[in-house]
Amino acid sequence: MFAWLEPEMAPKAETKTLEASAPEPPSPPAAEEKPDLSHVWVVAAEIEVTPKVAKIADYRGSFKAVEGQRVDALEVYCKGCRRPYDEVRGDDCAAKIDNRHLIGGDQSTRAKRKIPVPPKNARVVPGGSIQRRGIGAYMSGVSRPPR
Repeated sequence: MFAWLEPEMAPKAETKTLEASAPEPPSPPAAEEKPDLSHVWVVAAEIEVTPKVAKIADYRGSFKAVEGQRVDALEVYCKGCRRPYDEVRGDDCAAKIDNRHLIGGDQSTRAKRKIPVPPKNARVVPGGSIQRRGIGAYMSGVSRPPR
């Protein structure tokens, strides 16, 4: 009746002798998967649509084309590295190898922006502080047009 109150009997563990267990042969090293460096080709297209479809495409950013509709390809390029098909047809995708070319090179070695130098006869006049937050900013016209 109260079997759940009684301690469970642990099963007897079997002991293995060193002589009985044979050493397992070493497993072969796992084959490393090569990363996929291929390009993902996309086409910039020109499709003629009706005014209704144009309205839907403008609002949603996409539309459904009709079956058998002819599509004129304006440009074929890689989605990752943004380079034309003719230039990188047989090469690996540069964006999958190193994406620095899309952000303007190595950021640590790039030159910093230069601060413009004022003309020789110019005088710098300190301005007042601008309230950008709170009710003062709202009333002064920072977040809304002045009246």
